[in-house]
Amino acid sequence: MTDNLLIEPLDQAFSVSLCPPGSKSLTNRAVLLAALSSGRCDLSGLLCADDAHRMREALITLGINWEATSPTTASITGNSGTFPKADAKLLLGNAGTATRFLTAACCLGTGVRTLDGIPRMRERPIGQLVDPLRELGANIDYQDHDGFPPLQIKAGGIHGGKITLQPTLSSQYISALLQIAPYLPGGLTIDFDGQPISIPYITMTLSLMHQFGIKANIAPGFTSITVPQGVYKPVNLHIEPDASNASYFLAAAAITPASKCTIKGLGFRSVQGDAGFAEVLQLMGASVICEPDSITVISPPKGEKLVGIDIDLNHMPDMAQTLAAVAYFADGPTTIRNVGNLRVKETDRMAAIQVELMKLGAEVDIEGDDIIITPPVNPMLPADEAVTINTYDDHRMAMSFAVIGLRKPGVVLQDPTCVNKTFPDFYDYLTRLRG
Repeated sequence: MTDNLLIEPLDQAFSVSLCPPGSKSLTNRAVLLAALSSGRCDLSGLLCADDAHRMREALITLGINWEATSPTTASITGNSGTFPKADAKLLLGNAGTATRFLTAACCLGTGVRTLDGIPRMRERPIGQLVDPLRELGANIDYQDHDGFPPLQIKAGGIHGGKITLQPTLSSQYISALLQIAPYLPGGLTIDFDGQPISIPYITMTLSLMHQFGIKANIAPGFTSITVPQGVYKPVNLHIEPDASNASYFLAAAAITPASKCTIKGLGFRSVQGDAGFAEVLQLMGASVICEPDSITVISPPKGEKLVGIDIDLNHMPDMAQTLAAVAYFADGPTTIRNVGNLRVKETDRMAAIQVELMKLGAEVDIEGDDIIITPPVNPMLPADEAVTINTYDDHRMAMSFAVIGLRKPGVVLQDPTCVNKTFPDFYDYLTRLRG
């Protein structure tokens, strides 16, 4: 694929059924819990993408036995909460999930472990995870700038107990603590001094831990979580499709007249909070059919338009860019509230959304942690020349603006292959909308 990619607008309506690859969030949680389990776990539906590769390589470097029977299936033999290799150097690229989860996991057992990534990863804060780990006895040193990778962890001495967390920039910090909690002497209780961010991702972690045999207690109002001491049991598990990556095709159906998209393997039984994005499209005027194992989105009836909405996306911030793409074609402004943590993702996503949508004629304002998008009067009007969209090495920027290009002529993506982070076959799937 070239350095730039022109997204050709669709020339007709579409009706498709798709099953995207496995969830990144579930894959990275499942393989870590399998590595911490007490025996052999058979996993299928695993994501095959850069973020998942980074986690796999790190676990193998730590001595975990990983037998791949196909790109999406593996047998992982756990080591009951420790790692066979005491010392390890882990290079994690820009895989934020892997970096955060492994920062906590590398505190288990004994040994010296270093964690590092690309320059952008060294700009992504991790102090809100390191501080509570230190409170629990972990020995963690910053190797460059305080609060940021690279890290050196001297494992040994971590204990359980009770900690109190202020609202954090990422729910992944909380998930990282929860996943190692069964192996902390006495277990772990986390009290929350304020509402946690992205609660659906935390409940996803707890649901998966339950499947591995550890049941946590959530206090009313999500004021605390208690995880008992224990051992993860071996399981056989299938990973459902990635709800975040499915959102782009559901969005494409919503903005393309007379179109319909069904995502198979993802329905109201999903443990992924981003599966709720279909309800956001429904609020904007699309029709939604949600079955136990499928979600269908249908564009508004003939003669009707999508409408702008005012919505808090704190519970699914990764959907902000997809919503921004849909908002570009809506009737009236859309306000996306409470998504300040987008600033510490693969790029500053709030700024990126603003800069790139304004290139396409939208008016975009940032007020604190809110984004207000006012679409152009005629969003499908071709520009005098093609508009090159900077993707910022951010997979979600590329995929969301590709959705815009399906309707608006002249959208060119710079560095389109950044989608390899979570969805290497994204453009192949996009061609299925063309029949």
